[in-house]
Amino acid sequence: MKSKSIHGKSPEEIQKAIQSAIADDFIPTLAVVFISVVQDRQVIREILSKYDIDVFGATSCGEFVNGHQSNGETALLLMDLARDSYSILLKEIGVQSIQEVVKQVANSALSQYVNPSMIVCSTGVTPTSELFDGITLVQELTEAIGPEKIFFGGMAGDDFTLAGTAVFTKTHETNHGLIVLVFDADKVSLNGMAITGWKRLGISRKVTHSKGKLLYSIDGKPAVDMYLNYLGKGKEGENREFNVLNELSFYYPFIVERESSDDILIKSPMSIDYEENALNMDMEMVEGERFWFSVPPDFDIVQEITDEARKVRNNLGKDADALLVFSCAGREPALGPLVTIENEGLAEVWNSPMAGFFTYGEFGRAKNSPQNFHSTACCWVALKEK
Repeated sequence: MKSKSIHGKSPEEIQKAIQSAIADDFIPTLAVVFISVVQDRQVIREILSKYDIDVFGATSCGEFVNGHQSNGETALLLMDLARDSYSILLKEIGVQSIQEVVKQVANSALSQYVNPSMIVCSTGVTPTSELFDGITLVQELTEAIGPEKIFFGGMAGDDFTLAGTAVFTKTHETNHGLIVLVFDADKVSLNGMAITGWKRLGISRKVTHSKGKLLYSIDGKPAVDMYLNYLGKGKEGENREFNVLNELSFYYPFIVERESSDDILIKSPMSIDYEENALNMDMEMVEGERFWFSVPPDFDIVQEITDEARKVRNNLGKDADALLVFSCAGREPALGPLVTIENEGLAEVWNSPMAGFFTYGEFGRAKNSPQNFHSTACCWVALKEK
């Protein structure tokens, strides 16, 4: 399989980039598209359709390809993969449950290929502006498809507006659902890993009062006061203009140990509910759950990510044909230029065209761990035609 990554600030630039890409007898059949919500994705879809290129697309919180990272633009990975090696499913949730839709996806994938693997993107927020339930998606898909089956991916973004995301093919899209790129794993191999890098700060803490996503108390003390005071922002407790997500949570989320593995789950305060005097979390914090405050990675995270990728690559003994990266939207503000270095480092390790985007959540396997939902992770997957 041959692949090429391209990017553009407008549909016109994308059109020119495609024309340049196919000038040397490269005939792509599939495009993975990561696109800002400010771009005209309908026109992009029409352009790709004109070239008879299938589309697997998601909106982003920033996008990148080899040597170029942007906000408000479009990134594409073009591949000339044989059409009998893959299929694309788009499922709108609507009035159905995530469980029902996931079972439909799994049944369809298993009916098409004896040994399927998948790239999965969900929408990032629901029509009511709640974050999509990535944990349920991963748990249900793992059970329905089988724990030995491989899938990677992420939740679509919308340039940090939390107002509306989309996943799409060349003919349809949804603002509440899934798009799944199903591969015949006997013809295309997927190898990847998810790494967060955040580190525990201080002693473990206990959730002593919570209700759904509202966290009221930690170790018997008001959660808002403890979180702000611990991080030197206690005076902001009465400031209703204080943006806890931008000012603190991107950098200092909570670390929770998973019950089923040595892997961790990052949970983040999204805002302060002043009427309830509670932290409004991105995921439910269960009473009795233990967690740690955390600090972001330093430069060694780049080394860790690229070293682990190099081990996988050396074990396989071959480069990738294409590389996809699903990087948490919180990594860019927290890590600054390091996030670009780690993405470029992965492309260098795999010696491959690469495309990726900044997500509202990631799906993948940490080292020596089962399939999980992640937050703040760099989740990469290398594709190789057999």
